[in-house]
Amino acid sequence: MASKGSAALEAMIEEATVDAYGDDEQLTGLFTMLEEHLAVPFTTTVLGVEATVRKIDLTADTIVAVCARGRHRQRIDLLDLPLPTPAPEGAAWIDAYRHWAGR
Repeated sequence: MASKGSAALEAMIEEATVDAYGDDEQLTGLFTMLEEHLAVPFTTTVLGVEATVRKIDLTADTIVAVCARGRHRQRIDLLDLPLPTPAPEGAAWIDAYRHWAGR
């Protein structure tokens, strides 16, 4: 997936954070948009092993992907999660989150 341009990402961030005050509320706004638009589950490769992203979750200071392989579960910061090709529907919101976070 080609990453959206900076102006498009800024517009998405503005949409998600329009009523937010401070980083905590902005993070919550971005999480809400991810929850609404990111198609889960999807499969990706983490450290050379195929895993399924079951859901996303909001922590005190970041958004994580809850990944599963068999009985094993691992929470991976969404900033570090490798995306598959093709990317899942709504992955542009991951790009927007990464842009907001400065990545």
